[in-house]
Amino acid sequence: MIRFIISTSIAFLIGGSALADPAALYAENCAACHGADRLGGTGPALIPETLKRLRGPALDTVIAEGRAATQMPGFADALDAGARAELAAYLKTPVAEVPPWGPEQITASLSWNPDYAAATQPVFSADPLNLFLVVETGDHHVSVLDGDTFEVLDRFATPFAVHGGPKFTPDGRFVFIMSRDGWVQKYDLWSLAEVGRLRAGLNSRNIAISKDGKHLAVANYLPNTLTILSTADLTVEKVFEVVGKEGVPSRVSAVYQAPTRDSFIAALKDVPEIWEIATDPEAEPVYEGFIHSREKGMVEAIASSEGLFARRRIVISEPLDDFFFDPAYRHLVGAARDGARGVIVNLNVGREIADLPLPGMPHLGSGISWLRDGKRVMATPHLREGVLSVIDIEDWQVTDRIETLGPGFFLRSHENTPYLWSDVFFGPNRDAMHVIDKQTLEIVRTLRPQPGATVAHVEFDRDGEHALVSVWEDDGAVIVYDARTLEEVRRLPMRKPSGKYNIWNKITFSEGTSH
Repeated sequence: MIRFIISTSIAFLIGGSALADPAALYAENCAACHGADRLGGTGPALIPETLKRLRGPALDTVIAEGRAATQMPGFADALDAGARAELAAYLKTPVAEVPPWGPEQITASLSWNPDYAAATQPVFSADPLNLFLVVETGDHHVSVLDGDTFEVLDRFATPFAVHGGPKFTPDGRFVFIMSRDGWVQKYDLWSLAEVGRLRAGLNSRNIAISKDGKHLAVANYLPNTLTILSTADLTVEKVFEVVGKEGVPSRVSAVYQAPTRDSFIAALKDVPEIWEIATDPEAEPVYEGFIHSREKGMVEAIASSEGLFARRRIVISEPLDDFFFDPAYRHLVGAARDGARGVIVNLNVGREIADLPLPGMPHLGSGISWLRDGKRVMATPHLREGVLSVIDIEDWQVTDRIETLGPGFFLRSHENTPYLWSDVFFGPNRDAMHVIDKQTLEIVRTLRPQPGATVAHVEFDRDGEHALVSVWEDDGAVIVYDARTLEEVRRLPMRKPSGKYNIWNKITFSEGTSH
């Protein structure tokens, strides 16, 4: 069978005239990332339900050129126009069966670690709030790192292809980790042991934890659902079927915790709506927003096993994939993946209030904010141009543009450091890391910790004294820098350490860390 697939593909590619077998083309070129059944793996599911915004020529273009700001390569050199057309048509055909995945199936997938024993105190002497979780995507593991000594306390296996940042309970004891194929893993950082796991979706985007730490929301591409779990025992509290006001089903691009609002904010990929799910419907300022929406008939109260969730729709002009929130979570800045502008949405009144010129595909989800000359500003990298945009978030104006050596992916800082750190993730200068003064906006140093290797994703320890940088390669490393002198302190070998997450910075919402 393998010989047949390879020979068929080679005959087509070399001669250009043999009849392409699209299933064979998919198996050879796509299945490793998108799953043999097309239901997703490290990449998203490739079925009609998830390709709604990639119709006709757009899908062929992605196959040929790849997709900006993702791991998706282009296949123009490997597949000619006829092969790409056959493959695109194949991807638009329904799969034989997409299994149902609701509360019954989610519950049946639950498994507990039979060897887990809850510790009464941490089993280590390190500061339990200054630990890092390092996600090593090279072999699907997470390392637990002491943020003072930088010693590895534990290294444990995760579900396949972790996606999105881990989420911690407010006391920092438990962490939840999600994989692209929908598995949610609960791990006890005091015991250094997995508690259990279940599959909350078939193809998922990210997770968010409620302010009180009792609820975990899972954003799903497949099926079109938003799943809410109890963090205590991983039981299903609610599965929202995600359908727009006009009856159109939608994937969920992402879900976020809005701590000052006691709610979740969900971005919908296929309909022009934002959803807010209240975990405390009486909390301010979310209550004011729900009153506005109730007057428009845009709120639905839904009973659950844990009390009352309320769903609120905010109708916007176009679907937004990527969000940044101001510190009060009163406003969000959103952007469409292929757009050239940012949209400011006032969450209390539930409407757009301003636009921002943001060409070059801003990556708002990695934006950070700080005080500059007494005013609160934010910065965001752009995925298609070498620039950072600096925005005054009091009057919503782009005030500055910082030119970099190429498009970047992540920004990081800390309230105790004068610098922000910006990678150059895309392009020939992917081995560069800019260190930028937060007041002058000047690049004070460009680090190249490993020439020719991709370096990305900075995270600080809880006091802002050290900055940890990833060498984003399979034979990679986490490099520890003195955040004041910018000198290297230590280098820890890791397997493609894609992200590092400090417990204190995450649970306190450090202003230099995206959330």
